[in-house]
Amino acid sequence: MLTIFLIVLVILVIFTLKYVFGSPESNPFAKDCREPLKKKVYDEKTKNKVLKQGFVASKVPDNLDAIIIGSGIGGLGLGVLLAKVGKKVLVLEQHDRAGGCCHTFTEKGFEFDVGIHYIGDLLGNSPFCCMLDQMTNGQLQWEPLEKAFDHVVLGSLENRRSYPIFSGSARYLEELKKRFPGEEKAIDEYLRLVKKTEFGAWLLIVLKLCPLPLAKFLIHTGLVKHLSFFFKMAPRSLRDVVNELTENKDLRAVFTYIFGTYGQKPKDASFAMHSLLITHYLNGAWYPKAGSSEIAYHMIPIIEKAGGAVLVRAPVNRILFNDAKEACGVSVLKGQEEVHIKAPMVISDAGIFNTYEKLLPKELQDMPEIQKQLSLVKHGEGGLSIFIGLNGTKEELGLKANNYWIFADNNFDELLERYLNDGREQASKKIPLLFVASPSAKDPSWEERSPGKSTLSLVSFAKHSWFEEWKDDKVTNRGPDYKELKQAFIDSALDVVMDVFPKITRDKIEYIEAGTPITNTHYIGAPKGEIYGVDHDIARFSPEFNATIRPQTPLKNLYLTGQDVFLCGFAGALAGALTCGSVILNRNLHLDSFLLAMKTKYFDKKSKDE
Repeated sequence: MLTIFLIVLVILVIFTLKYVFGSPESNPFAKDCREPLKKKVYDEKTKNKVLKQGFVASKVPDNLDAIIIGSGIGGLGLGVLLAKVGKKVLVLEQHDRAGGCCHTFTEKGFEFDVGIHYIGDLLGNSPFCCMLDQMTNGQLQWEPLEKAFDHVVLGSLENRRSYPIFSGSARYLEELKKRFPGEEKAIDEYLRLVKKTEFGAWLLIVLKLCPLPLAKFLIHTGLVKHLSFFFKMAPRSLRDVVNELTENKDLRAVFTYIFGTYGQKPKDASFAMHSLLITHYLNGAWYPKAGSSEIAYHMIPIIEKAGGAVLVRAPVNRILFNDAKEACGVSVLKGQEEVHIKAPMVISDAGIFNTYEKLLPKELQDMPEIQKQLSLVKHGEGGLSIFIGLNGTKEELGLKANNYWIFADNNFDELLERYLNDGREQASKKIPLLFVASPSAKDPSWEERSPGKSTLSLVSFAKHSWFEEWKDDKVTNRGPDYKELKQAFIDSALDVVMDVFPKITRDKIEYIEAGTPITNTHYIGAPKGEIYGVDHDIARFSPEFNATIRPQTPLKNLYLTGQDVFLCGFAGALAGALTCGSVILNRNLHLDSFLLAMKTKYFDKKSKDE
C-alpha cells in the first residue's frame, strides 16, 4: 500500500509541474497587474455605461475566441482570466445589468446589494486577496467588518441569548470559551477538526483537473481518503460531528450557525463543506467599498481591453452545435428574432440545470453522459430576500458593520424542517431563521453617497412551490394574492428585526420590498429560485461527484464555470472560474495565483522595509 501511495504522489507532483511550467503566455497570473488606485466613480449613470451595455448584433466583436453565458462572478471572472492572455471574449447576460448576484439596484434613492453580504479570507496578502487584486487590476477595495462580524441570536425575546463570533483564531477560541465555561475541550477540538479538514481541500481541485482515469484510480483504491482528510470527513454530517463534541445545545448551534451561507441544514450538510466556510471567515470578514457593483465595474474593462464585450439584455435561448455535435456558438433572442453568434468555444455560467435542460437540443439532452450528470444533482432550496430603506444614519438606528443570524430555537434541523414542511400561510406567519445585515453600515462611502439614509438586507429560505402558481405572471404584476403572501412574510420578518433592533421602527421605513424564489428565477435565472445553485448536500462532496462534475462537458467545446462546477458563493464561483480556466488554458491557475501571491507578498514586504 505504501508503494502505491508513493507512486501516486509522484504522479501527482509530475502532473502539477506540467501545469506550472507551461507557456507563460497562457498564464493570466504571470505578472503583477495592479495599477495605482483611480478616483472612485459614484455617479450611477457613469457606472451604467459599463454595467448596462445593451445587446445589439453590431456590438458583437469579430473573430471571438469564446462566448460566456452569464455574467455572474463565475462568468465574468473567467472572462477576465481569458482576456489577460489575449483572448477575445463575449459575455452575454439575460438581465438588464451585468454582475449576476454581484449586481445592485436602486429604488427611492436607496442602493441595494442583492448577493454580496460579506467576504472572508482577505487579510493582508492572502492568495485570495491577491487573486481579486489581479482580476480587477488592483481597483477593488475592501472594508473590514467589526471584529465581532457575526452575532448568533437564539431563542424568543423572553429567553434570548446572543453570541458574538470574533475574527482571528485566538480571539475566536477565547470568546467562545468565555461564553461556554467547561466546554474548552470541545471548542479546541472543533477548530482543530475544521482546520485539518479544510487543509485537505486541495484534492478537490486535483480531482477536477487531473485526467479522469487517474481520478477514478484515486477513488476506487480508496487513496483519496488517505491523501486528504477533507474527503475522509466529507461523508460525515455536520450535526453528527458537532453532537459528538458537546451536549450543550447552544454551543452546537454556535458551531453550526453559518449553514445558511451554503443552504443545507446541519443533519444533511457535509462537515467538509462547513469547514471551508469557518476557515474562510476565521481571519475576519470584508465588504466591497462603494458596494458590490464595483466588482463587475472593474472587471468589464479588462475584458473590453482585449477586444471582448459584456452585453446585457441578451437572453441565450440555445447553444449551437455543428454536425459533429461540437459547440460552435449561441442563439440570442432579440425580440422575436434569433441572432446567431459563432465562436470556437462556449462556456456556461448559467448553471448545470439551465445549461443541460434548457440550452441543449433534445437529442443532446438525452445523451447518457448528460443524463448521468443530471442524476447526480438536485436543486438547492429557494431563497427569500427582503430589502428595507430606512430614514436615519447608522448611529441613529443602532446599525454596525456586522451581521445577525437570528434563530427562534437552537435546534436548527427541527426549526428548518418544520418551517419548510408547513403550508405557505403558516410559514409566512413566523419566520424562524433570518439573516440580517446593513450594507450601508458596512460601506464607508455610503454617507457621502446617501446622507441620512440606511439600508437593511434580510435573507431566509422559502420554497419555490409556495409561489409557483404565479411564476408565469409578469414580474411587476403578479396579482393581489401574491402581494398579500409576500406582505405576510415581510411583516413576520419585520417583527423579528424590530425585536432585535429596538431603534428600528415602522415609521422609519421609507422603502420595503421582497424577492421570492420566482423573483430569483426572473432576475438571476435560478430555475427553482435557489441562490446557491446545485444542492450542497453530503452527496455533493463525494469524490465521485467531484471527479464527474468538472468544467469539461460530454460535448466538445462546451464548458461549465461558476458555483455548480466548484462550490457556492462568491469564492466558490470564482474557484469554478479558475478551475474552468485551468482546463481551457491547460495549466493550474489555482497554483499560478498562489505563486503570484507569494511573489507579491515578498516584494510588497521588501518595498515596505525599504
